[in-house]
Amino acid sequence: MLVAFSVSPSGGDETGGVSEAVAAAVRVVRESGLPNETNAMFTNIEGEWDEVMAVVKKAVEAVAAASPRVSLVLKADIRPGYTGQLTAKVERIERELGGG
Repeated sequence: MLVAFSVSPSGGDETGGVSEAVAAAVRVVRESGLPNETNAMFTNIEGEWDEVMAVVKKAVEAVAAASPRVSLVLKADIRPGYTGQLTAKVERIERELGGG
C-alpha cells in the first residue's frame, strides 16, 4: 500500500516550532526502512498495512511530543500484490509525457 500523509502541530501551543515537530515525524519515517519520500505537502511511504500504519502512528506521536494537539491528513492507495509503486506510478506518467 501507498500512504501519503501530513502531520503537524495544531493550535497555538507548539513548544518547539512546526518545522522541528514535522522533522521529528519525517525522521521516524526515514528510520523505518520503508520506501519513502517527502515533498512540500506530504510524506509518502510504501509497505504492508500494519507496518505503514505503525510508522504513521509513531510519526503522530513524535509530533504530539511537541504539541498537545496534532493534525493528520492521510490518503491511502491499497493495492495488494503490488510493490515498488512509490516510483513506478511516477515513471508511468513520465513515459506518457515523453520524459523517460
